Amino acid sequence: MKCAESTLRLYAVTDRAWTGNRTLAEQVEDALRGGATCVQLREKQMERAAFLAEAREICALCRRYGVPFLVNDNLDVALACGADGVHLGQDDMTISEARRRAGEAFLIGATAHTVEEAVEAEREGADYLGCGAVFGSATKTDASAMTFETLQRICRTVSIPVVAIGGVTLQNLPLLAGSGAAGVAVVSALFAAPDICEAAKALRAASEEMARGSAPPG
Repeated sequence: MKCAESTLRLYAVTDRAWTGNRTLAEQVEDALRGGATCVQLREKQMERAAFLAEAREICALCRRYGVPFLVNDNLDVALACGADGVHLGQDDMTISEARRRAGEAFLIGATAHTVEEAVEAEREGADYLGCGAVFGSATKTDASAMTFETLQRICRTVSIPVVAIGGVTLQNLPLLAGSGAAGVAVVSALFAAPDICEAAKALRAASEEMARGSAPPG
């Protein structure tokens, strides 16, 4: 398996809404020091040159910590900055096209909201799935909630690892035990925290505990 389940245990997804007087790179390093196992850079409205410069900076940070670095949506920037992979939504470039352009060693994650989407993403060559929104979402107001049963069915149906995303907090994370999810992807629970490093430590510990009890029966 190209994407180990442990890679997805605490998947940090950036959002500059909470940078305040700090840089995004400073916040990401705090998350890495606290135990983030994977970082995805998400920038929806940044001009390409600035996006690429930021991606190179954060990619270098992830290399120092030995953690995979992915770019959301933008394969061109991901390839140009030397990222380990890209994460694609349902409305982005197809997985098969990304695989053709990036090669077999490149990590490709895909968003899936249903069992059917999950099966199709795996068939096309995705290495892992991001599934949700498991608890709604404060950062994506148009994201519909995914039931625990749907998440569990997806995890049982596909052979690639699944990361749960959407409104995950330290308080509700334990509710995902038994779903089969390999880990959680977090945005505000990490980057809006007053102490990002300490938040990452707590979330990582909770996710490890969740994963130990996450394999569904049958």
